[in-house]
Amino acid sequence: MKMNVVHLTPEIALVVGAVMAVLTAAFVGRAHQRITTLVAAVAVLVSAGLSISLAATTDEQLTFEGAWALDGITHGAELLIAATTLLTLGLSVEWFRTDPRRGEYPAVVLLCAAGAMLLAGAADTMAIVVGMMLVSVTGYTLAAYHRSSPASVEAGMKYFLIGALTNAVLMIGVAVLYGMTGTTNLADIGTALAFDADPIALIAVVACIGVGQAFEIGAFPSHAWVPDVAQAAPAPSAALLTVVPKIGALVALARVMQVLPDDGVAWRPFVAALAVATMTLGNLAALWQTDLRRLLGWSSVSQAGYALIAVVVVGRVDDAAPALIFFMIGYAVANTAAFSIITELRGRTDLDDYRGLGATRPWLAAALAVALLSLVGIPPLGGFVGKLTVFTAAIDGGYAWLALVAVANTVISLFYYLRVIGPMYFETTTGRVAVLGRWAAISAGVATVGIIAVGLLAELAINPLNASRFLP
Repeated sequence: MKMNVVHLTPEIALVVGAVMAVLTAAFVGRAHQRITTLVAAVAVLVSAGLSISLAATTDEQLTFEGAWALDGITHGAELLIAATTLLTLGLSVEWFRTDPRRGEYPAVVLLCAAGAMLLAGAADTMAIVVGMMLVSVTGYTLAAYHRSSPASVEAGMKYFLIGALTNAVLMIGVAVLYGMTGTTNLADIGTALAFDADPIALIAVVACIGVGQAFEIGAFPSHAWVPDVAQAAPAPSAALLTVVPKIGALVALARVMQVLPDDGVAWRPFVAALAVATMTLGNLAALWQTDLRRLLGWSSVSQAGYALIAVVVVGRVDDAAPALIFFMIGYAVANTAAFSIITELRGRTDLDDYRGLGATRPWLAAALAVALLSLVGIPPLGGFVGKLTVFTAAIDGGYAWLALVAVANTVISLFYYLRVIGPMYFETTTGRVAVLGRWAAISAGVATVGIIAVGLLAELAINPLNASRFLP
């Protein structure tokens, strides 16, 4: 197993970009702080280019003494994280125009994205812990970035308190796993547990790692921060934090679970129970929301439940991991599009603010409707194909009942999304809503086009993912 630093260049590019953004912010005047966003955007593009280059020129392998998985799933997650991060940077340009700390914001965004990428490629429990710490610490900062807003600070504090508890639980699970196997390498852990595994200790490992990873996934029982952050954090931060950490944490959880023996502990039913609780709680809670951002927060919880379905059958069905990534592609573009429109509408979030939007801002209303319908899973949008791949993987893996529960939850979700779409087109408003600026509008437009493109051109992403391995 090689230790080639080139294999980590996508992540290194983001860290270097963050350092360059901070240095730029320190040496340019306040009037020119927006240039740090350009520096960060270049770093993201370089990172994505390096990931594509590695995917095209490097064989799938475990590298860095088995601590890093260089496979198609890692590359897919890296590219998705990079795309979402780039859209978030676009949202931040005008949102933080008058913020005296706008120069440092892109640096924190890049470090959060680097942590998520580290989670996605980690094939060692210590690397997973480091990735979780990096995503969590930067996430706390991003959530509470508006220090003058009590709601933003409260959301950041709630995020921090839940994160401190669940990260400690995660490390307990990692410590027990090390005590059982004498190694932190996932491939070696799988080999050790295949010969000898204490079922009681394995139960503790599954419970602790499951609950710990559920924090960044936004899944039950570690989900309580999600609606608060979605509602009160700066809108660009909310867009990022409801997508990017989720991608990395889901892949990391899938890598850990697939090395555990099926006959040693019933981890698949445990993750299936988390999936059912997460999607059901998220959908039922969203039914009663009158704040669009909080509604999207609970929607994010429910989407985490759908994504966990793919984790349930990982290792049993070859296309489970590809289905997970493709589902996250559909979710990422739709969720980012919705938050982009909220940002473009200057953060308006009460459902009453969207009444009659179809008449006053028709293209924004259409984009929001497309985003919400994709989150439901209406064909031919990206969300439909994403859910279809996950549900098919569940059926092929012997969890048809779980797919049926997910379909029922999808029907429930249609009601609260229609509570937003209906008034936009069938009710009137008293005036034209002001908008933020061109960069937020561009991000909203790109994300909306992405929703349609993912649905219509699904094979372009699915085929390479299905052809890849899921290490270790």
